[in-house]
Amino acid sequence: MRPGRNRAHDACNGSRSEEEFIVGTAEMQGRLWGPGARDWSELNEPSCVPFYEAVFDAIAVCPGTALLDAGCGGGFALQLAAKRGAAVTGLDACGPLLDIARERVPDADLRQGDLESLPFAEHTFDAVTAFNSIQFASDLLAVMGELRRVARPGAPVAILIWGAPERCKSRVILAAIGGLLPPPPPGAEGPFALSAPGKLEELAERAGLAPETADEVPTPLIYPDLDTAVRTQLSSGPARMAIEHAGEPATRKALAAAFADSRQPDGSYRQDNVFRYLIARREHGSRVPC
Repeated sequence: MRPGRNRAHDACNGSRSEEEFIVGTAEMQGRLWGPGARDWSELNEPSCVPFYEAVFDAIAVCPGTALLDAGCGGGFALQLAAKRGAAVTGLDACGPLLDIARERVPDADLRQGDLESLPFAEHTFDAVTAFNSIQFASDLLAVMGELRRVARPGAPVAILIWGAPERCKSRVILAAIGGLLPPPPPGAEGPFALSAPGKLEELAERAGLAPETADEVPTPLIYPDLDTAVRTQLSSGPARMAIEHAGEPATRKALAAAFADSRQPDGSYRQDNVFRYLIARREHGSRVPC
């Protein structure tokens, strides 16, 4: 991947927004996500169960499915797929996250590598997933092409991204982190770049995939208290970059302020979000049903 920083653009007039996040080499991503790997995998990944399960239902993951999760993080999704009987493989840029994935799914084939150059042969997998991971690549088309390449003919490729920003309360967290980062390269985009109607489908088609179905999954992020909420977000790769650039006190303060409107009467913190997934196929056709 090419080093760089992405900033989301205003959907109406193309102006830069406060919502900024980081992309770059696989080496850079591995470094950024490493320090908070345990917190991220234990505090954030379990919150993603609604969209993990919705995608696995949509692509019919079942006993014997050879599944690749590209950008698998700490392996929580792989663990769920393995419980369905799938033969699971995961790839991530971050070694410490993969160590946690090995604890969760000891029998999985786990590789450290780059989404833009997958270390797998063509036509290897019955199903491929990428949960909120492709936006951390510099070349989205290259990533989609790699996901297509390793899928068997007729196999589903499922890509999950943020939904429309106005329906994602956690956009305030992305904005808080982005406000602490240096300016990105001109023309760079951000975490909601593929959320506009038709954008993800267009990218899939350009990569030679045939879009099939799309749906949305409400996925609230709920924290018992402010300390847990801030601690969870401090463990993300973009937050680690903000810490490197602006310091941990400033990053912690910005996150605490961003969470203020999410406080519930019982003292917990809740951010309602919608995630969107697309199911596309390498070629027209379908797998033999379970």
